[in-house]
Amino acid sequence: MEFQMDWARVERVGVPEAVLCSHKSPAQIDAIIAAARVAESRLLLTRLDSELLEKLAPASRADLDFDAVSRTAILGGPIPMARGAVGIVAAGTSDFPVASEAARTLAFLGHEAPIICDVGVAGIWRLMNRLEELRSFAVVIAVAGMEGALFSVLAGLVPAPVVAVPTSVGYGVGKDGMSALHSALASCSPGVVVVNIDNGFGAAMAARKMLRIADRP
Repeated sequence: MEFQMDWARVERVGVPEAVLCSHKSPAQIDAIIAAARVAESRLLLTRLDSELLEKLAPASRADLDFDAVSRTAILGGPIPMARGAVGIVAAGTSDFPVASEAARTLAFLGHEAPIICDVGVAGIWRLMNRLEELRSFAVVIAVAGMEGALFSVLAGLVPAPVVAVPTSVGYGVGKDGMSALHSALASCSPGVVVVNIDNGFGAAMAARKMLRIADRP
């Protein structure tokens, strides 16, 4: 079984290597965790559900900080956390797992990102009540399924770039997140960038790169 970890990725592009666990065997994940220990490298594992976690070796499980909601695990101890740069907005509680994946990824990167949940446009007063807080962030990650109206509305209210994460929450024409994805891509509000359906990880990495560019002298 061969694999090559990209431990130098963070120096090269500004974001570290991470491991997508879906479609990997427990033995492959165990081997990757062992390699990370040898390299003395922190590691983020994504799409790791509870069933797959239980199939890992006891030594692997013992070393992981696992979160079932976001289906993420972190190998390595805590690091200093920066606050206030990124905010995460979830339209509904059904979108919370994807928002949590973004929050956990940012935490792995050293950014504490609060999740403002259940502020979809069906009750737009809920969003407006948090507007002052939302305008304080340098980057906002917006997570929504159904028709994805939150993306355009939010981008029309805040000065920060909005990273839109369409989710697979929905049914009928909104099934599997396609309507939300098309809504995000067709947004008439300036400053909306879009990642793939359910890709909280990708949104967090994009936010991290935006912050690094903003911090350049």
